[in-house]
Order: sequence, then structure tokens, then C-alpha cells
Amino acid sequence: MSDAAHADGRTALRDIAVLFLKLGTTAFGGPAAHIAMMDEEVVRRRRWLSEQEFLDYLSATNFIPGPNSTEMAIHIGHSRAGWSGFIVAGTCFILPVTIIVGFIGWLYVRFEELPQVAGLLYGIKPVVIAIVVQALWRLRRSAVRTKWLAFVGASCLLLTLAGIHELIVLAIGGVVSLAIRWRELRISSAVALSGFLGGATASTTAPLIGLWPIFLVFAKIGSVLFGSGYVLLAFLRADLVVRYHWLTEKQLLDAVAVGQITPGPVFTTATFVGYLLHGSSGAVAATFGIFLPAFLFVALTAPMMPRLRSSRVAAAILDGINVASLALMAMVTWQLMRAAVIDWITLSIALLSAFLLLRFRALNSAWLILAAGILGVGKTVIRL
Repeated sequence: MSDAAHADGRTALRDIAVLFLKLGTTAFGGPAAHIAMMDEEVVRRRRWLSEQEFLDYLSATNFIPGPNSTEMAIHIGHSRAGWSGFIVAGTCFILPVTIIVGFIGWLYVRFEELPQVAGLLYGIKPVVIAIVVQALWRLRRSAVRTKWLAFVGASCLLLTLAGIHELIVLAIGGVVSLAIRWRELRISSAVALSGFLGGATASTTAPLIGLWPIFLVFAKIGSVLFGSGYVLLAFLRADLVVRYHWLTEKQLLDAVAVGQITPGPVFTTATFVGYLLHGSSGAVAATFGIFLPAFLFVALTAPMMPRLRSSRVAAAILDGINVASLALMAMVTWQLMRAAVIDWITLSIALLSAFLLLRFRALNSAWLILAAGILGVGKTVIRL
């Protein structure tokens, strides 16, 4: 165990803060990469947790909405230093990228029309599409484990194509999956469905633009978003582009690109969007809104972890929600691809990036983003 760890198994807040500030600054590659880095630091190097304890916390994060890697950080902090560690670990993991993305938001608002910036995003956007496609391909192996789950996923995709609200799609996915396993589980339908549907309901009333509406929209998203962080794209597009018209398709894709070129949680895309909507105060409101539910869910579920992890009812519902999430991801990927792939160069970048990511699993997507960004800037400079 680390020298900083106390005899009672607790860890100094300073050491927790240093570790998660480091991870928040260097953790590129998405939630899976973040969790792998936490495993290396917390289990192998510092021995703060056993492998089994780490896996238990990881299992718990899969049963609640929100960003898995951020929730893992919060769980680790709580396990090592109680409620103080709970706050310090989560905040330090989020803080570095929040500052970085907020600064990029300021640059974007001020210099968006510069050819170099346009060229950078021109090259990066197709790689973003390839990254999401690779995530879909990887996640479908763990999510679509049976023919019934494949049926649920296909049905949810059709509902998404028909324009059904994304929260309803997720709820239907969970209910149908539970219904398919009804006889196996042998549970009371009244108890199961009333509990699930009560938790899945959310307000969709369109507020007036302002800091409070920004906070509420992102708090709603953070409260109901299951699956990969990339599902965030579907919710952002549905609320901010289609429903409220706060962003254009181009601005949304740019926000996603910023989320990819920065370390830390993909959810800090909200920081960038908040800055576009209401400056620095909007960035704070959006960031606070989207991450607050993660802290609350971890606080509520940590004591129930053993029962939650072993519940077959919860597992059945989550299976359906996960495949519904993949359906949402597939739909939004197609919609964003039409804005990103605009000529033969961007098509080539997207196809080559997808091939490399699928062929070489250890490849860090940050290198592809860097190369594509340089290519895009170079293309713009040559034209000048």
C-alpha cells in the first residue's frame, strides 16, 4: 500500500487530489481508457483497492446513469477518504478538462471563422465519426448478447427513426427487455414496472433560454443518460438542435470534436456548449448540471451496491436500456456523418480512421485526431 495510506486503510486527501488531477489532465481515449488508467494507478501501483473491489465499483457504475469514469473516480475517493474523498476525487477528475474546454470555447467564439480553425475542425470531424463507429462496434458485443436483445435494439432503432423521444425509447428498451425475461425472473409485474417507470420519467418542457434552463437541460441529461458517453450526442442533438434550436448541427459537431481532442470525461462537451449559449457562466451552469447527478447517484447507490449488483431485475432492465442506447448512438452517428463527410478527403479520413481503430485496438484515437487536425490545417494553408 502507498506510504500515504493510513493504517486504517484511508488515504490522504492530498494524494487523492494529486492522482485525479493527473488523470483528469492526461486521460485521453474515452471511458474505457480512463478506467484502465485508474486500474493501473489504484490497483496495481498504489494498491488502494483489490482487483475485486475495483470490479465491484465498476459493476455498480453500469447500473446508474451518468459518466462511468467520473463515477468510478467518485467511488474510489469515497472508499479511501469517505465523503471528503468523494468530493475531492470527482472534482479533481473533472476540473482540469473543464478549464481546458472552457478556454477552447472562448477561442471558438472569438476565432471560429479563422481559416486555420475551420481547417482543424474539417480534419477532426471525420475522425470523430470513426471513433463513434468504433465504439458502437465494440459495445455491441457486450450489449447485444442474445437474439432477444438484438430484437430490442432493432425495435428501438426503428422507434428512433420514427422520431420517438429518446427517453421514451430508453424506457421502452428497459421494459421490453424485462418483459422478455418475465417468466425467468418470476417477479410481480406491478412492483417491477411501477418502480422502473417512475424513475424513467423526466420533464421535457422547453424552458426559456438562460442560466437556469441551461442547468436544467443538462441536469436532465445527466440524470437519464445510460451507456457510453457517446450517447450524449443523441441527447444534445434532440434537445439543443431539434427541440430548442439553441445550436446548429455544425456547432454540435464542433462541440463533439472539442470533447474528443481534450482529456477527461466526454461529458465536458457540456462545458463547451454552455459557453456557446451563455459565456463563462453558461459553461459553469452546464458543467454543474450534467455532473451533479453522478455525485448524487453514487451517494445513493454506494450503500446498495451488493443488492444492486446481484439483482436480476435490475440486470434485465439495464440490458434493454443498453441496447436502446446503442440504437440512439447509431442514429445520431448517421445524422452527424452527413455534416462531417462533405467531400472525398473527409470520406477518406473517416474510412481510414475507422479501419485503423478497428484493426489496431491499442491505437490511441488522440494520434488520429492530431494527424487529421494537422492535415486539415495544411489543406487550408495550401489553399490560401
